[in-house]
Amino acid sequence: MSSAVVVIIIVAVVVVVALLALAASRRRRQAQLETAQGEALHDDVSRHRSHAEEARHEASLAEERAKRTAAEAELEERRAEEREAELDESR
Repeated sequence: MSSAVVVIIIVAVVVVVALLALAASRRRRQAQLETAQGEALHDDVSRHRSHAEEARHEASLAEERAKRTAAEAELEERRAEEREAELDESR
């Protein structure tokens, strides 16, 4: 009977050690998952900031193009007025 008790105790200890190992493995996987999720969130933040900077740059370029176009329109208007004045003088 005592050898049966020893076997039961050994089996119980092995089961407890296996459960502890399983719990440690789960904790380790959970920590790795949390680390990966944190890195992914940081990557998302970086990506959003990068997109915002690109949008600002594009808006700046569009603003410069608009100013240039307005200046060209103003120049064309002045040229038209000059030509009109020349026509009026020649009459």
